[in-house]
Amino acid sequence: MKEILSTISSKGQVTVPVEVRRYLGLGKNDKIAFVIQDEGTVEIKAPRYRTVRSLRGAAGSLKEPLTWEETRAIAREDALAEAAEHD
Repeated sequence: MKEILSTISSKGQVTVPVEVRRYLGLGKNDKIAFVIQDEGTVEIKAPRYRTVRSLRGAAGSLKEPLTWEETRAIAREDALAEAAEHD
């Protein structure tokens, strides 16, 4: 484990040290996520998909496109399944 310090400015801003940026593969205008874990630790992560363009192909491809009704039916099923998980 390695600890790298950074200072919070008067405006609440933090400079991400170069070693951390390199490790996470971050560049100008990239986003980072602060993840607060249940046990109280905080992680800094680089989102896997930083741009909409980077999502291309992530979900695979279909042999034939779905109709609007098929797409809506899948979305409804997903919403019901998610709601059932939270009940």
